[in-house]
This record gives sequence, structure tokens and C-alpha cells, in this order.
Amino acid sequence: MNPALHARHRKQLMRMVGTGGIVILPASPQHIRNRDVEYPYRPDSDFMYLTGFPEPEAVVVLVPGRDKGEYILFCRDRDEEQEIWHGRRYGPEGALKYFAADDAFPIDDIDDILPGLMEHTERVYYTIGRDALFDKRVMGWVNTLRSQSRSGAHVPYEFVSLDFLLHDMRLYKSRDEVKLMKKAAQISCEAHKRAMRYCRPGVFEYQLDAEILHEFQKNGAGWAYPSIVGGGANACILHYRENNEALRDGELVLIDAGAEYDGYAADITRTFPVNGRFTEAQKEIVELTLEANLEAIKQVKPGNHWNDPHDTAVKVLTKGMVELGLLKGKVPQLIKDMAYKQYYMHRTGHWLGRDVHDVGDYKVDEQWRLLEPGMALTIEPGMYMGHTERKAKRWWDIGVRIEDDVVVTRDGCEVLTDGVPKSPSDIEALMNAR
Repeated sequence: MNPALHARHRKQLMRMVGTGGIVILPASPQHIRNRDVEYPYRPDSDFMYLTGFPEPEAVVVLVPGRDKGEYILFCRDRDEEQEIWHGRRYGPEGALKYFAADDAFPIDDIDDILPGLMEHTERVYYTIGRDALFDKRVMGWVNTLRSQSRSGAHVPYEFVSLDFLLHDMRLYKSRDEVKLMKKAAQISCEAHKRAMRYCRPGVFEYQLDAEILHEFQKNGAGWAYPSIVGGGANACILHYRENNEALRDGELVLIDAGAEYDGYAADITRTFPVNGRFTEAQKEIVELTLEANLEAIKQVKPGNHWNDPHDTAVKVLTKGMVELGLLKGKVPQLIKDMAYKQYYMHRTGHWLGRDVHDVGDYKVDEQWRLLEPGMALTIEPGMYMGHTERKAKRWWDIGVRIEDDVVVTRDGCEVLTDGVPKSPSDIEALMNAR
């Protein structure tokens, strides 16, 4: 929890909204896992970005220029009986004390209070369509004001998508946000190294997953997304989730896992040999993927556009596929024909931040977005050589991805995930030093 950081976010958003506007943003609802068991609660990333408030059944309202306070938080009231069963609540008093709200009210009073806050505004900043039930409540408050118009009530005349402003803000990370992302990356690096040290033939994928989660949780983090631990042919399934098979001698294992620390995500993928030694065929694919990773990272700098790292990775991989005999033809034509997609079918990265696939447009005015300082992204080329008669047997079931987290700086970029090895020699050295 970082009240100063959230306060800066609110202040910046209110400058953009200006007087005459009102921001309304509900926390995400709780969801049932089975019968009366709920999934562990995680608030909506936008809501956390502005408040840091961790409870459900809450709504943040920002009213720039309001004399009695611009930042209002509606939340659950204190309830001794409910707190005995389900844990402590902050209540409106806690919202004022710990989350720097200017005003705080019980969530049960929102229907009585919020129309009055809207009455003196002209524009409502709210994202319609994310929560159908809350959409109806917002429309109900507007209709309440409309019904009172003959008595002099003023009705806001414009709705503006909050995402348009807020998601562009979230695309640029401050120094404090980068510090949190570095911490998430550091924890994630240690988790990947722990898995490498633990791995050996006969270990199950879920056991490596458990080692990763142990490292996350002992450092005060959770997972940013369910880990992918795919051995052998499973590494060729991009979003493999089962994590339930035994790891076999002579095969590779691909781990895509990242921690979430104080609401910020890391996202790392490494591929290594189950027995601690790469075969020649495995090493060739890993080294080619690593070359694409390193060359793509060099393209992450101000003034380059979003697609430059991907274009570079595709060129490196396609050239390597020709040299290895996996493709035949001229590299430019193969790229034009997208022939590489039979072995490399995804893009080279995505925005990273509070969400592992973070918000922010990739194109502006139909053009790839230019990279600017503070943007954070992943670089993740891969090669996936499923069991197919189109290639020699030595390549079968080799799936490789190498993914790093990168922040754009003034003169280039900073790689946050250098703490875990990715070259064959460094991986073998770590695995065989145990």
C-alpha cells in the first residue's frame, strides 16, 4: 500500500478531467468458485491504481474542484459480526485514516449521496459495459436527476469513457512504479532459479509450480497469472495450464511464471533441460531464440515504434530457420509469406504493469505507437517444434520461449529480469552446481 503513489495518480487524473467532471469507478465484484467458496479477492486494477483500497463493495468518486473534498470513497461499514466470520473491514473511518479519502460513506448510502454529487457536474467519466449491474445503477442516478429537473436539478449531459484517460496514464510508469516492478521481477527471478535447481527427471510439472509459488509467497508476493510449466511436447502448447505430467530425461521444460508484488506484475519465461544438459538440437533452438531475444531488446528505445522489436525477432528467427533447414527460400519472401508462423506464431511482447497484459493502445491513428520513457513491455520470442513429419525427428517436441521484462529509459531500456540465466551455458552452470 502506497498512499502517496495513489494520490499522485488521482491528482493527475483530476487535472485531465477538470472542473465540471466527475469520475465514478466501482471495485470489481467478488466471484464464487463453488457453492459458498469465493475466489481470493483481487480488486480491479484501475480501482487499485487510484486508491489502493483492497476490499470489495467499494466505489471511488473523484470530483475535481469540490469544496468539501475531491476524493470520495464509498465502502462497507464496520460490522462486528461479519468481521468475526470474514475478517476485519476498514469502514469509512479507515478509508479516511489509511487511504487519504477526503470524504467516506457507507456503500449502502450511495443511492442517496451520489446523485447529489453528479448534480453539479457536466461530464461523467465512467466506463459503460464492464459491469452491467453497476451500469444500471449509474443510469438510475441519472434518471433520478432527470425526474427532478423541473425542480431545478441539473443533469450531466455527457458520458466519457474513463478508460480513454486512465489507461493512457497507466501506460507510463513512474519511478516508484518501476521500483515495484523491479521487486516483482527480482522475486520472479529467484523463483525461476529455484525451479531450475530443483528440476530432475521424474519430477512432476506441478512440483516445479509449487517451488515457484513457495518463492513468491515467502517474499510477500502472489502470482500475476497461473504458471505455465510444460515439459516436452507440452512446451509447444502456448497457454498450457494442466501442469500435471512427469518430466522426462532428455526433454526440455518451459516455465512461464511471474510474481505480483503490491499490485505490479512480472512475466518471465525460461526454457531449460530436465536433466541439466542440453542436446545439440535443443541448444541450437535455444541459442537462436536467445539471439532473437537479445536483438529485439536492442530495439526497445525512445523513438522506435512498438513493432520494431517484433520485426527484428522475426528476421532473426526466419534467417535461423533457413540456416537450420527448417525453411527453404529467401528470408524476405518467407517473412512476407509469414512462413515462420509454423514455428513462431505469436507476437514478441505486450505491455506490462498492474496487469500482466497491461492496458494501453498499441496503435495511435492507425500507426504503431512510438516507444517513450516509462513504458514497460515484455520481449518474448519463441520457437515451437511440435511432433510433425514436416521436419527431422531431432526437432520433435522442442518448445522454447525466452521472455524478459523491459522498461524504456531516456536513452534505451533497462532489463528488469537479468537475474535469471537464459543462455545454455549459464543455465547448465546453475543446474549442475546444485
